[in-house]
Amino acid sequence: MSKLILFNKPYNVLCQFTDTDEQHASSRENLSDYINIKKVYPAGRLDRDSEGLLLLTDSGALQHQIAHPKHSKEKSYWVQVDGAIDEQALKQLCQGVRLKDGLTKPAKARIISEPEIWPRIPPVRFRKDIPTTWIELSISEGKNRQVRRMTAAVGFPTLRLIRHRIGQWQLDTMQPGEYRKLNIK
Repeated sequence: MSKLILFNKPYNVLCQFTDTDEQHASSRENLSDYINIKKVYPAGRLDRDSEGLLLLTDSGALQHQIAHPKHSKEKSYWVQVDGAIDEQALKQLCQGVRLKDGLTKPAKARIISEPEIWPRIPPVRFRKDIPTTWIELSISEGKNRQVRRMTAAVGFPTLRLIRHRIGQWQLDTMQPGEYRKLNIK
């Protein structure tokens, strides 16, 4: 039996149990501030400025199955972008976007209503004259900061990024800092 931890990673929390940057080590929150379970490790990453679902496990095989690109686990995000995104930008996201490190695989992208979620602390900047749009973006690869780079490449920079699903696992009603422990065969 393997442990699988579903964790709702808050904004500004490092996706590791210790901060290796000695200059900031005592001031930056990390996984050890929220999870007191021994010998579990993240299966994949979520940037410090991103929020949402992070999976942790004590099984190297399960970690590999979740995180390795060859298994193509679909990851879905709620993304608040700067501006009123248009159909052309959504079409580009769905066809694949050219980034410095190559063309992304086609994504699934659609405009959604603002999800019923927690307020971010600190809040996303607000500009009275520029609207924002929420989209759901699903990808099956994991290039570094890929979602942010994709939305910027089509002209709509990401303001807020929340991963709500990885494969069959999802956030459901977990609030930031909460986790749920599952046993996997």
